[in-house]
Amino acid sequence: MNAASDALPHDPVGGMPPEAPLPMPEQDLDRKPPRERGRWPGAATLYARIILICTTLAIASYGVHQMLQVVRFARMTLLQGLMIVFFAITLTWIALATGSALAGASKRREARRRTPTPTPTPTPGAPRTALVMPIYNEDPLRTMSALQAMAEALMAADEHPGFEVVVLSDSTDADAWIRESLAVSRLRAALAGAMPVWYRRRWRNVARKAGNIEDFVERWGGRYDYMVVLDADSLIEASTLVGLVREMQADPRLGILQTAPMLIGARTLFGRLQQFAARVYGPVITRGLAAWSGDSGNYWGHNAIIRVAAFAESCGLPELPGRKPFGGHVLSHDFVEAALLRRRGWKVRMTTELGGSWEESPPSLIDLAVRDRRWAQGNLQHLKVLRTRGLPLTSRVHLGIGIMSYLSSPLWLILLTIGFALALQSHLIRPEYFTQDFQLFPTWPRFDTDRMTALFWFSMVVLLVPKSIGFARALLKPSLRRGSGGAIGVTASVGFEVLLSALYAPILMLIQCRHVFEILMGRDSGWKTQRRDVEGMSWGEAWGFHKRHFLLSCVTALIVWFLSPPMLAWVSPALLGLFLSVPLSRYSGSATAGRLLSRIGLLRTPEEARAPPLATRRAALLAAAPPLPEDGLAYLARHREARWAHLHGNLPRPVDPRGEPNPHALTAEQKLHQARTLSEALAWLTPLERVQVAGDARMLAQLALLTDEPRPGEPI
Repeated sequence: MNAASDALPHDPVGGMPPEAPLPMPEQDLDRKPPRERGRWPGAATLYARIILICTTLAIASYGVHQMLQVVRFARMTLLQGLMIVFFAITLTWIALATGSALAGASKRREARRRTPTPTPTPTPGAPRTALVMPIYNEDPLRTMSALQAMAEALMAADEHPGFEVVVLSDSTDADAWIRESLAVSRLRAALAGAMPVWYRRRWRNVARKAGNIEDFVERWGGRYDYMVVLDADSLIEASTLVGLVREMQADPRLGILQTAPMLIGARTLFGRLQQFAARVYGPVITRGLAAWSGDSGNYWGHNAIIRVAAFAESCGLPELPGRKPFGGHVLSHDFVEAALLRRRGWKVRMTTELGGSWEESPPSLIDLAVRDRRWAQGNLQHLKVLRTRGLPLTSRVHLGIGIMSYLSSPLWLILLTIGFALALQSHLIRPEYFTQDFQLFPTWPRFDTDRMTALFWFSMVVLLVPKSIGFARALLKPSLRRGSGGAIGVTASVGFEVLLSALYAPILMLIQCRHVFEILMGRDSGWKTQRRDVEGMSWGEAWGFHKRHFLLSCVTALIVWFLSPPMLAWVSPALLGLFLSVPLSRYSGSATAGRLLSRIGLLRTPEEARAPPLATRRAALLAAAPPLPEDGLAYLARHREARWAHLHGNLPRPVDPRGEPNPHALTAEQKLHQARTLSEALAWLTPLERVQVAGDARMLAQLALLTDEPRPGEPI
């Protein structure tokens, strides 16, 4: 093989269509932009908001009043005052969820009474929609299989004209990048003549996923009317994709239409726990959210359709002032983008009528914690976004709910700590009955145990109302009831889910408390690849992650037992989860435990008994796909066609600024020049140098010239 024979048929043209720039100006959060005059929400939305507000205020007021009656002193102490304050905040938080669930339940009854509306009629003209999948060091076989399954479903329904597949890579690993190129090349061949497949990998990962989407919109956004943003584990039925496009055509002011994705494909204990909860309780939560949000809904970052022109006009995210983790690029961009669209008068809605939207869940407790760390930082960063001028009140509520989702755990911990301190105080400090000189009658401390017990059970009832509504819905809906094992199966699964969730709750509370503490201390979350497959977990990994939880439960139990053995019975439910945190986490990622639960009929869902055709097709494509090379550079060096496909399917490497050559490219070129064998060159190259070689046709050709063994006479 020589350099002449290795020449490419023609220069690489990249994997994208001709650029169609669409300006995406950076938004000024301190200046209110012009917008159309807002309209009052519809009667259904106002009705749902009245239910939400009245329920929340009624529950919170009653609870605080009862708490004031529990402890009645002539003079309130600091600890007692703090306990009432934090109790009011936490009770209001869970009351908000209950009010939202009741608002959703009322929406369902109203929908049954009203006359069905006809399907929206599309406006003239054929819109062009991009199925956009941003990826970051993902398994390309899974992502391309999902895209192929969705494309084939559109083709089978003869709805594929106007849809294009766009894969936007931010992968930083050279081998992952090469595997993506090869997988995209296969996908192009599979969909040739039916649907275009585009691929772009960024060389600079600015602003993570938000920056990835922004780069696409600025360079190619003018080509598309809409984009359906997907995650690496997303699946959307063809009928749903078509319905989303028609909804956008029917309402020119609709900026985002968010679906309510359901969880599928879980095999581990923890994954199936989340999957069952999402299937039974999730529709109650999403319907309530959609009911009171109306046209001021939220965006979850995936499985949603977006009007590209509106997004470009409204959603250019600025870099927040200050140091990380609160400053810098916006991490949880989806909430902010929805709020900015509303700020300019665009509608953001959630549809609960269109089904066929799917995603997957983290396979274990630790995987959830890793993902949650990034989400926690992104949501707490919204504290700086709340001051944005011109945001509608509902958008601020959405941002506030995201913030409280993570601050609630420290607040619960503070409340429990105050209660523990009060118990410790009553045990160790003798009460002072005569607090003033010459006081005629003593001040008797009073603690109403019966009222406190009743208040505890009242709080539990409030907490379980959304689950109770979901349970009732599962029993009353035949398809859901039969698919989940019948009435007995649903009842047993709900009981098992409530028990396991109660055990996992204190663990998750402490995990989130640690996340919040690290964020407040200025620690950035970084950008880690999400683990989506079942890999199991060792006892050592579980112990290393949860040993503090276990030790904390032991120390707390000893202290409480020493102070008051009866009190230990009250706190044992919370301590039990922490005490069992290691085995609970170890078995959370166990596929064996998941299969056992499935065999005995626990945590079943209709999609488990009968998988959606789209998921079945993805699994079949994944099983039939030839494996991709582990060492991508070695594979390109020995396969000329793959090397050409990789270079031809990628945009060329950006030119270095004058006087600032890339040092990794320079050192990689020198190492290739000095190497005598392919294995020697690959062993010398660092990860950053491998990326430079993978993107340079000349260096790849030089790599291909290296032999597997030294030539005669060459020094070893």
